Amino acid sequence: MTEYTELFFTLIQNSIVQAVLFIVGSLVVAKFADWAISSILSRLADRTKSSIDDRIIQILHRPVYYSILFVGLGISAQLFNLPEIITFVLLGAFKSIAIIIWSLALFQAFVHFINWYSRHSKKDSIVQAHTLPIFDNVGKVILFMLALYFIFISWKIDVTGWLASTTILAAILGFAAKDTVANLFAGFFIMADTPYKPGDYINLDGGERGYVKTIGLRSTRIMTRDDIEITLPNSLIANSKIINESGGPVEGERVRITISVAYGSDIDEVRNLLMDIAKENENVCKRPGPRVRFRSFGDSGLIFQQLFWIDKPADRGRITDEVNSTIYKRFIEEGIEIPYPQRTLHIQSADLEKLKS
Repeated sequence: MTEYTELFFTLIQNSIVQAVLFIVGSLVVAKFADWAISSILSRLADRTKSSIDDRIIQILHRPVYYSILFVGLGISAQLFNLPEIITFVLLGAFKSIAIIIWSLALFQAFVHFINWYSRHSKKDSIVQAHTLPIFDNVGKVILFMLALYFIFISWKIDVTGWLASTTILAAILGFAAKDTVANLFAGFFIMADTPYKPGDYINLDGGERGYVKTIGLRSTRIMTRDDIEITLPNSLIANSKIINESGGPVEGERVRITISVAYGSDIDEVRNLLMDIAKENENVCKRPGPRVRFRSFGDSGLIFQQLFWIDKPADRGRITDEVNSTIYKRFIEEGIEIPYPQRTLHIQSADLEKLKS
């Protein structure tokens, strides 16, 4: 028995055996921690009414597992008495991988948290559905910078000198990439001020018109009715007049069609006919209902205006075409004249004599 005990202690003192034991031990502890988080903590989270804690536990249990495993592998790498450069590379790689895994997990947890908070927050809270892109982009930048910083530290790279020269470097980069910096700041302001959001139908000064597809830090992408994607720098949009046709309490839009009829036409008949045309079109909203207004006495005819609502701003051109076509056909059937500009020329007798001579 004594011989076995001495053999056991002799093996324990061997660095290779200790390294192997650390590897096995780290695997066992990592598996146990993973089981404890997945089973025990998950059961506790199931008792709560919120679902955010369940999702965060699912995201974070894997980084905990790999962190424990990499700690054991790092200690084992030192016990194997490998060349110093190999040990340094292995430790740096283990730390870097762990930092990357934690960064991705924290970002996922952060995104899920702000999405959950935006759905349950009050109306006056800073975190809303339309402000999520700005938190998403700021979170990416912060986590990327922190991950990069800790990776440098894990490889024992002194960042003090780098930080000291950051001001000069930032000034040089800011001057060289002033347009990009302007787009970045404009992107933040657009996300904070929210003149539009993804899915809105907008018009810009330059004539661009379409649905907002994505709002990024540098640019905004618009999908036109021709299925053409237009990428616009945020600085250009920030300095433009933006007409958001999807803005307001509802997304619908009112269409105005101006019609001229000849003098002498029965205005009641014209009004009733325009109302019937609007009501019969299935694409015209029933509420609020269509209206017809007698606007003015024109040079060549009586000016009426037909007003009705549509559900989608993007359908304005198609529905206007339908209504205009129906108006023209029905006016012909009912004998209502659509006048064209006419001018009467009066010539005095003296001028007529001059023309004859």
